[in-house]
Amino acid sequence: MYKLNFVFSKKGAMIYIGHLDLMRLLTRAMRRADLPLKISEGFSPHPKLSLKRALKLGVESEHEEGTIILRLPVEEEEFKIRLQQQLPEGIKIKHVERNFS
Repeated sequence: MYKLNFVFSKKGAMIYIGHLDLMRLLTRAMRRADLPLKISEGFSPHPKLSLKRALKLGVESEHEEGTIILRLPVEEEEFKIRLQQQLPEGIKIKHVERNFS
């Protein structure tokens, strides 16, 4: 189990995307980037992704924080590049670091 913390910005037309839609957008982008996502067990499996706070609709942000758990190790820079290629304009991955806790 490998935990990565990432920081991203949400600007432009993306300010009109709600929290749940943003979670779906990030999950889909991570799947398209072919990242080895850790999937929860149970009736409704989903990637172990969490965002630190939910932004209100229409709010721009320079510093949003998220955490994703991966099955296999992926270098921070590789994660950033692969994910950014799958994200729409307005969402920018700014920083990625491994969480050792």
